[in-house]
Amino acid sequence: MKYLMFVCTDTAPDTDRSDWPDVEAWVAENDRRGRRLDGNALAGTSAATTVRVRNGELLVSDGPFAETKEMIVGYDLLECADLDEAIEVARAHPMAREGRIELRPFMDLDD
Repeated sequence: MKYLMFVCTDTAPDTDRSDWPDVEAWVAENDRRGRRLDGNALAGTSAATTVRVRNGELLVSDGPFAETKEMIVGYDLLECADLDEAIEVARAHPMAREGRIELRPFMDLDD
C-alpha cells in the first residue's frame, strides 16, 4: 500500500535529544528496504503559490493559503504492507521528534 508522508514543522518539538535519529541513515535504510519510493525537501513558504478557481476566475496568490505556524517542509512516498508498518517507518524519522509526520494512504480509484 502506498502512503504519502508529509514531513511538517511543529511549534513544540521533543526536548529529549538523546538517541536522536539521523535523517540520512533513515533515508538510506528505507531506500535499501524498498519502502521509500521517492522523497525530497520543499522550498520555504515564501516560494509557495496558491491556485484557486472561483466562479470561473483564476485566483493566484503568493505564499501558502493556510495561516499556520506549522508548515510542510518535505515529503516521502512510502510503500508499506499496511498502516502499522507506515507508522513504524514514520516513527523513526527525525521530524517525528522535531516536528510532526502526517501519513495519508492513496485512494483506490478503481473502486
